[in-house]
Amino acid sequence: MLSAAAKKPHAVCVPYPTQGHVKPMMQLARLLHSRGFHITIVNTENNHRRILRSAGPDSVKGLPDFQFKTIPDGLPPSDEAQDIPSLCDSTRKTCLAPFRELLKGLNSSSEIPPVTCIISDAIMSFAIKAAEELGIPEVQFWTASACSFMGYLHFSELIRRGFEPCKGYCGHLVVSIPLVSEEIFLRDGDTVIDWIPGMSNIRLRDMPTFTRTTNNELLFDVLESEVQNCLNASAIVFNTFDEFEREVLQAIATKFPRTYTLGPLPLLERHIPERGSKSLGSSLWKDDSTCLEWLDKREPSSVVYVNYGSISLMTDAHLKELAWGLANSKHPFLWIIRPDLVRGTDSAFLPEDFLEEIGERGLLTSWCPQEKVLAHPSVGVFLTHCGWNSTMETICSGVPIICWPFFADQQTNCRYSCTTWGIGVEVKHDVKRNDIESLVREMMEGDSGKLRREKALDWKRKAEEAANVGGLSYNNFNRFIKEALHFG
Repeated sequence: MLSAAAKKPHAVCVPYPTQGHVKPMMQLARLLHSRGFHITIVNTENNHRRILRSAGPDSVKGLPDFQFKTIPDGLPPSDEAQDIPSLCDSTRKTCLAPFRELLKGLNSSSEIPPVTCIISDAIMSFAIKAAEELGIPEVQFWTASACSFMGYLHFSELIRRGFEPCKGYCGHLVVSIPLVSEEIFLRDGDTVIDWIPGMSNIRLRDMPTFTRTTNNELLFDVLESEVQNCLNASAIVFNTFDEFEREVLQAIATKFPRTYTLGPLPLLERHIPERGSKSLGSSLWKDDSTCLEWLDKREPSSVVYVNYGSISLMTDAHLKELAWGLANSKHPFLWIIRPDLVRGTDSAFLPEDFLEEIGERGLLTSWCPQEKVLAHPSVGVFLTHCGWNSTMETICSGVPIICWPFFADQQTNCRYSCTTWGIGVEVKHDVKRNDIESLVREMMEGDSGKLRREKALDWKRKAEEAANVGGLSYNNFNRFIKEALHFG
């Protein structure tokens, strides 16, 4: 007779190896663990080393029914963030064989239950092939916005209609492509794209940025092909909620009938008991929690929180323009500055006169527990790159945003934030200190900021309703377990 442990369903979860993808996959895995699943998280060897360095060995020791395994990503060993084009190319070319062998090893073990399902990041589609070969149900997890998914889905249609990628420009760049003048980018940027189902108010400039370069066809090809590969999955999961992206989700459902909206995941996670898998780590950066004590000393809604995510880069000139814009606004600010934030250097240098000017009014640190920061009552606005985790987390906290998108889905998220959702204002991509100062003052003091704060709080209420017991996302999670994972 099988033991109780051997009867557990076993989900193997495969995140794409960057922070913005690892975090939501861990959230989903913890939710499944709380519902009785045995969990195996499959990180790349490079990412595993980074988690060990940032969170310590206890963070990946796991639990009897929550374990961590690794596969190589095909790139040289590194403890730092890897080049995104190289990583995309390598994972899709080299990861299938080691992942297949890992699955066979898991299924041959007498100490854990056999694998009953695979949940892979939607840009790790080698997992679909492995699942087909071994006869295991497989689900794709799209960790970005549904609106960006629909944008990627229509990349080939853009080309068919004659919209060739704009030469030499790829947002604010994670990849090393020389910037060109703003005029070249703006040449076709205002062209309205009115033929994508479920997407309105979209211009060419608002499409995911890999349409903007002919110097890097690789990323264009990877994202288009990986999204198309989702057609072969049994189901797709989105970290969003129906009311937030209703029109585009309805359009996606006509192409992919089995879609599940389970967001915002940070709110759904509140149903997990504090013990157990909540202690397991997923951060590739070491948190500095002392910033919460600094926030405790500030007035309600008085602080500008600034964070550009885990891989976005900026020029040294833009760093200094942003710095002086924040200083000149005279509002307190918490600014997360990664050591590798400035392109081409391993440290972000700010001048002494800037540091003297801000004094105790500004706090600079390298990383922080963002969900706790956004939930802090002293935070009044979030100056963000518009990554999807950041967007979901700011919605969970009801904080309006100043949008400075860099690449990938961030331009699309920015457009929706400033129009459809009404929670944000946009920074010009060639940022100037006067623009930063003006936008900060408007969002913190002006009528526009007040309206966007009210809208953000309204979306927070709707998000909480979706994630509460009986809400649509909560019920979708139950359906997902039963219908897609065949448990319960």
